[in-house]
Amino acid sequence: MTFFRTLRSAFSSLINNKLRSFLTTLGVIIGVAAVIIMVAVSAGAEAVIAEQINSLGADLIIISASRGTPGAAKTLIYDDAVAIQNEINGVTGVASEQAPAPQTIKAGSLIFEADVLGTTVDFPSVRDAPVGDGRFFTEDEVDGARKVVVLGSGLAKDLYGDEYAIGQSLSVGTTQFTVIGIMAPKGNVGGIDYDGRVYMPITVVFQKFVTSQLASDKVKTIYAQAESKETLDNTILQIEALLARRHNVSAEQPDFTVQTQQDIISTQEATTEAFRALLAWVAGVSLLVGGIGIMNIMLVSVTERTQEIGTRQAIGATPSDIRRQFLIEALALSLIGGLIGVGAGIGGAWLFGQSGDLRTVVVPSSIVIAFGAALVVGVFFGYFPAA
Repeated sequence: MTFFRTLRSAFSSLINNKLRSFLTTLGVIIGVAAVIIMVAVSAGAEAVIAEQINSLGADLIIISASRGTPGAAKTLIYDDAVAIQNEINGVTGVASEQAPAPQTIKAGSLIFEADVLGTTVDFPSVRDAPVGDGRFFTEDEVDGARKVVVLGSGLAKDLYGDEYAIGQSLSVGTTQFTVIGIMAPKGNVGGIDYDGRVYMPITVVFQKFVTSQLASDKVKTIYAQAESKETLDNTILQIEALLARRHNVSAEQPDFTVQTQQDIISTQEATTEAFRALLAWVAGVSLLVGGIGIMNIMLVSVTERTQEIGTRQAIGATPSDIRRQFLIEALALSLIGGLIGVGAGIGGAWLFGQSGDLRTVVVPSSIVIAFGAALVVGVFFGYFPAA
């Protein structure tokens, strides 16, 4: 029997048993679709994280105290940021930050609790957080620890509604401040509500909101903006050498860490990649179940079609012809199930992304892997009944 006659016979058998064929492919359809959707969900989460990190500012260098370092409570100080600004070539801006405990904010009869961030004049440019109305504080106001604040757009709306907020007075804790600016809306980035913060000169935070003398000039993080990606590595080397010298530590065992946005993204990618692999393996179980379903149906089919097999052998079909027909049937079931599963997976991923806050990104390699796995399942689980 020729190959094409065997192929025609195999597809004729599948068409004559449409319902059985569909139910057999259902496991493969679900498995392929599940792999594509789960990987798309994971890739979407990864893309969101990368965008949030990049939204913190361009070509950013992030300097923080090393965890677990003896004496790390005062590892980074305000003068370190000043030294980076004055002594490092290739730095276009430096913003140091200190965040005390949330404070009670009172404006008129309204009282809120909000996060306070003490920072420096380059914050809007370095952190890509522009001022929407009014202005940010100046170098003189930072040096003189002036009682001025810039409000996040959401907090300003809560406190003053449609009333013009610039020039208004409010209290943060027990200290009176004057509002000089409103930040442009930025939203929630990395779990931080930028629109619900109070921004003030870092020197005021040192004076009014830091209780320990040991940490009176400590900064939580220093952000330095490099001129470009090309100068980023050289700028990092200069910063590491400067801080090691200032802290009297070796470059091999520093009491600080220096990271870039890409370092943080790479760490997140490693975590989400492991999670993605786990999801793919879980979804792959559906493919395994689908393969077992194909094998079971093919075994039943062989039993039911004993008379047909005998008749075909009587008219000249060899055992290899019979084996080939059942292999083709199993492969066809997997092929059809795989194609339908790919369509269902892409459509399901799109639907997930459109129907909620969950972002999805279809990964082409997941389509290839899922479809290829469906074909392998068909051949593997179709071989035993065919034999």
